[in-house]
Amino acid sequence: MLITSEVKKLPGVENVVVGMGTDYNLDSLKRLHLFQPEMSKATPSDLMLCVQAKDEKIADELLKTAEKMLTAKKSKTGRGEESKPHTLEKAFQGAPESNVVLISVPGAFDAREAEFALRHDKHVMMFSDNVSIEEELHLKELACKKGLLLMGPDCGTAIINNVPLAFANQVRRGPIGLVAASGTGLQEVTSIIHTLGSGISQAIGVGGRDLSEKVGGLMTILAVKALAHDDATKVLVLISKPPAETTLMKLYKELQNVKKPVVIYFIGADPRVIETEGHTAAANLEDAAIKACKLADVKKAGPLMPAKEIDGLAKKHSVKGKYLRALYSGGTLCDEAQRLLLSPLKEIHSNTPIKGARELKDVYQSKGHVILDLGDDLFTRGKAHPMIDPSYRQERLIQECSDPDTGLIILDVVLGYGSHLDMAGAMCEAIRQAGAKGKRRPVIAATICGTAEDLQGYEKQKQTLEEAGVVVFPSNVSLVKFVQATLTREAKK
Repeated sequence: MLITSEVKKLPGVENVVVGMGTDYNLDSLKRLHLFQPEMSKATPSDLMLCVQAKDEKIADELLKTAEKMLTAKKSKTGRGEESKPHTLEKAFQGAPESNVVLISVPGAFDAREAEFALRHDKHVMMFSDNVSIEEELHLKELACKKGLLLMGPDCGTAIINNVPLAFANQVRRGPIGLVAASGTGLQEVTSIIHTLGSGISQAIGVGGRDLSEKVGGLMTILAVKALAHDDATKVLVLISKPPAETTLMKLYKELQNVKKPVVIYFIGADPRVIETEGHTAAANLEDAAIKACKLADVKKAGPLMPAKEIDGLAKKHSVKGKYLRALYSGGTLCDEAQRLLLSPLKEIHSNTPIKGARELKDVYQSKGHVILDLGDDLFTRGKAHPMIDPSYRQERLIQECSDPDTGLIILDVVLGYGSHLDMAGAMCEAIRQAGAKGKRRPVIAATICGTAEDLQGYEKQKQTLEEAGVVVFPSNVSLVKFVQATLTREAKK
């Protein structure tokens, strides 16, 4: 990814792909018109260097430059090889006091490594995906017997004892403990809690399938029990898509034993049922953070951007194309946008459609209003997540700018550990390229998920976007309200 970005900056280059010979990458080369017949022999173990340049001489020089970057020796760190163990067993021998293992390996090996760690009495965070639900159930049953956390699989975010794991933001310690079957949902809520002035005791990710009927909420219930007995936790927040009915009943039964206030945002669930159970229902991710802060005695907790300000921004922007094109890297933010916009927009297409939305038949070609989750497995097979590697989102942004039907493009910029160091800059580079190619300029708006303490610099990212003419919002909900106000007004003309 880094080599691709660096080579793209060199003079004469038109396009660059550096990646393994996976099916997805080969399909990408075909879409980019870079595929050559000999590439059909490539395997996932083969590294491909593909360059498109103004002439053959420049292309040859660019390939040589890329090869030098790949083979260049890294500078010495001063640490011996023993500091880089190649197996979990050696890692445990070198750090016997460790108690949490973060696993990010191909899915075929993930469950094996997780079970090894659990049997050595370590808590586990499984960042990897492509683990069968049967393997997940087996691992979580083992973890529960041992009283250990098994976060995941496909768990993107956690904050344990103020230590951010995987994709997580820099937030202060405080009285609010969270359990979430959602990565970017957890990032959004913890970041807003920090911005509103409160803090996090623990933020435990459980993986998107934990509340399914088959898994039965094993890790969610274990995490709730842990937070219920944690003296530092005064308020609990639960975030997930609606659980299976049988799982929900088990969870509500467990929550009866919790003597602390509980805020619940089960995306798309009936809030009246939650309130009937004696808990606080949230309307969206921002609302979950606000209500948790109020319960934690932050008196002035409220929306990060007032409705009047959002309406004012909407009135300043005239949309010429008919349709919305949303390019999300966060799956939960994509899901939330669909749920909030389905009613006013009437018809939405997506690669991950909610109930009532339509499945986008060709995910590489937009039709009507489109809200995409570019972090979905379909787009990440054989390549990094778009929060790490912006290349396809850049490509798609340029593509959407060329469509005369595109009136409004929205996207998320997710800050924090693990994320790209300058996602705002990467998106603005794509906007610049679209302009250089003579593409028309639709209205572009973005939400930034993160805090002022994140290493990317919240204000710096905001300034970068605004200097490129992007309308910036502090939460996904405020961005979506801007979309609704803008498109509704245009429809009335």
